[in-house]
This record gives sequence, structure tokens and C-alpha cells, in this order.
Amino acid sequence: MLERLGGQASDNTRRRVLNEIMARQYWRPSNMLYPVPAVMISCADEEGRSNIMTAAWAGTICSDPVMVSVSIRPERYSHDVIARTKEFVINLTTEDLTFAADFCGVRSGRDVDKFEYLHLTKIPSQKVKAPSIGESPVCLECHVTAIEKLGTHDMFLAEVVQVSVDEQYLDEKGRFLLEDAGLAAYVHGSYFALGEKLGTFGFSVRKKEKKEGGKRRKTVPRKTRDAGTAPGRKKDRISGQADTGTGRQKEKPSGRRKDKPASQADTAARRKKTTSVFADRISARKKKNTK
Repeated sequence: MLERLGGQASDNTRRRVLNEIMARQYWRPSNMLYPVPAVMISCADEEGRSNIMTAAWAGTICSDPVMVSVSIRPERYSHDVIARTKEFVINLTTEDLTFAADFCGVRSGRDVDKFEYLHLTKIPSQKVKAPSIGESPVCLECHVTAIEKLGTHDMFLAEVVQVSVDEQYLDEKGRFLLEDAGLAAYVHGSYFALGEKLGTFGFSVRKKEKKEGGKRRKTVPRKTRDAGTAPGRKKDRISGQADTGTGRQKEKPSGRRKDKPASQADTAARRKKTTSVFADRISARKKKNTK
């Protein structure tokens, strides 16, 4: 259509026609970078009183050293605790933990002990005093290195000093199957379960296997090798990323689970039961308080 206008059309006319073709609306700046992980942040004050808050503005910011960030409003109860202690733990949220994650995001630690109220398992961390959540498949122990005041939120920059994983997601070879944990994501005010796998890193440039002497041999493009996925490089069992040869030693899992992975039906039933248990606990507590 733009070609039909020829060179006589004004810039405004071309812009109007292009807008009609694309059919887009333009809004004021807003937080529309989705999906994001709705992680559960656990912390503890100097007296050992622990709390959990839910944060969606969190993410990875560096690979070596391993660093993350989490942005928290100054009025949040956990903000001052983390600012003073310089420690916190990021606990990944699963479908089973969605109810608890939402509760921790709307109720303040000033009013309720969330570990006790939700019957979550408080387990000691190894490198920080803040506790980890036992029901979370991955817990990242973090030490704050800097605090950036941005506006509505303060961004805590932190180095990950220890990672713990649930052994039930290790297969017989010790590989960590995080995709089996049923991770949840946050999108524009709603929680969603992750969908089916679409591909793996580098699949768009990976060549197909070639037959050689009756055997199949994988060929890896040079560009992919340069990206750090060349054959012979070991992958980190926790992150799934290739070891870039920086000399950092990868920690091996402390144990392996020999059990076979549960079927999809068993996993769905377990998640439904867990969510129901959380709801029943809250309902029973409310009834008790009204008597």
C-alpha cells in the first residue's frame, strides 16, 4: 500500500497509512516487561524474626560473579530488614506455592508470621542468616552489595553466595530437572503455569545430525561454539549454562534421588492437593479467629 502512494505522499500520510496497517496503540510508559518470576524473598532481622515477601521485580544481572537484583518499595516491612542485615534469600515459586506467594505479597510481616500462618518449612541457610523455604525447589542465598534508589522502588544489588536445590528434582545421573518443578510466572497481575518446551539455547543455529559410518554424529556450527556451547565443555548442573573456563569450580549436588519422576497425572494431583491444603488452613484459621 505504501508503494502505491508514490513519492507525492506527505510524511504524515505515510505515517497514518502505516499505523492503519500495523493497527497498534501507543500508551504512556508502563511496566509491561512480562512474564517475570514472582519470587518469594525471605529475610530475618537482628533478633532472628523472619519474614517472607513476594517480589516480581527481580532478575539476574551478572553471570560472573553471579549477581541478582530485587526492587522493593521503601514502605515494605522487609525493605528495612534487608537494608540493615544486607542479606536475603530468593525462593523460586511453583504452582504449589502460588497461593502462599500471593498471600505473602498482600499481607505485611508487621501483622503476621507468614512461616507459621502458611505452615511453610523454615530451613537454615548455609551462608546467610535469613532462612530458606523448604518447599521451594531452588533457594538463592544473597548478600547485598549495593542499594540504588530509583523512585518508587529501591533496587538491591546482591551477589549469590550459595544455592540449594531440592533433591527430588535430580535424576539418576545427578542432572537437575528444574522443568519438572512446575514453576509459576507473573503476567500483568495474574499467575500462570509455564507451558510446553519450545526449544533449547542455540537450537535455531544447530545443524542436524549427520550419518557417518553408520553412526550419527552431531555437528555444531562455529558460531554456536563461540557462544560457549562447544562439545567438551561441561555444563553446570544447576544453571544449565556452559562452563566458560574461568576457573570457577562448580559445586556438585550433595546427593541423588533414585526414584523415577512422577507421571503428569500424579504431579497434577499433588499440586491440586497442595493448593487445597493451603486454602483449607487459611479457612480454618479464619473460623477459629471468629469464635
